[in-house]
Amino acid sequence: MPAEGGRGLPRLTRATASLTQEIRVLDAAGEERTIRIPDERPLTVYVDRRELVTLMTLGQYPEWLVLGYLLNQRLLPDLRQVDSVTVDWSVDAAAVRTRAGAAGSKALRTRAVRPVVNTGCAQGTMFAGQMADLGTMRLPAVDVARIDRATLLAALERMREQPSVHREAGSVHGTALFHGSELLFFVEDVGRHNAVDTVAGWMAMHAVDGGDKLLLTTGRLTSEMVIKAARMGVPIVVSRNGITAMGHSLAERLGMTLVGRAAGRRFLCYTGASRFDHGPPGTVPPVAPLR
Repeated sequence: MPAEGGRGLPRLTRATASLTQEIRVLDAAGEERTIRIPDERPLTVYVDRRELVTLMTLGQYPEWLVLGYLLNQRLLPDLRQVDSVTVDWSVDAAAVRTRAGAAGSKALRTRAVRPVVNTGCAQGTMFAGQMADLGTMRLPAVDVARIDRATLLAALERMREQPSVHREAGSVHGTALFHGSELLFFVEDVGRHNAVDTVAGWMAMHAVDGGDKLLLTTGRLTSEMVIKAARMGVPIVVSRNGITAMGHSLAERLGMTLVGRAAGRRFLCYTGASRFDHGPPGTVPPVAPLR
């Protein structure tokens, strides 16, 4: 059963699942050896007993993933509309119960069931609606939300040192939320959208405002990733990967700072350089411990 929620928040289970599994492989030298690979699994989401979607996921924090998905897809405008989320891996399902029932959400009433959202991150169902809402998205002013070079490098170093499934088994994306150089939350999943949605769910459950935060992802910065970050209120997004032309265009319209190709001490600031205090090259400051 879901644990009790406080302050009118949803009650959530704390479902756990194996993140990797062991397999035998033949390497280039002709030697057999054992390695670990990510344990991808389906999670079918039901809202008030109505099948909504099946997410292919690693399952690290499934309840927060479901909440973040519903919020970022604009299927529920307010987290407090959700009474509970129950994840049961024995049947690969998440049961979401809302306080008003599905009739309380126009988006849920009109949403056609889309059986599977694949691992390849192609969650295009949200795009048209998100584009229509673009003019209503507001990020903090440039003089309020800023980042300097030392903080960026410290966050990258903290991310590099973070124990991870990717380090053990590869084939997953990681996303982290930072306040300055302090790592607040880190998650991995088989798809970059799942990882960002999980961060969104965690932020909503913990009433964390995105206005002074940094989102760091291993995934490429596409239009959908930019829009999701904007919906989360995060003005600065950093990726180890690159950027698409539409992602660049939308970030400029939103006034978002996008930094990509970020690894070691190298990076490219694609948009929003007015938020970025480059300063002289210097020593990376100590990184705050993970709370």
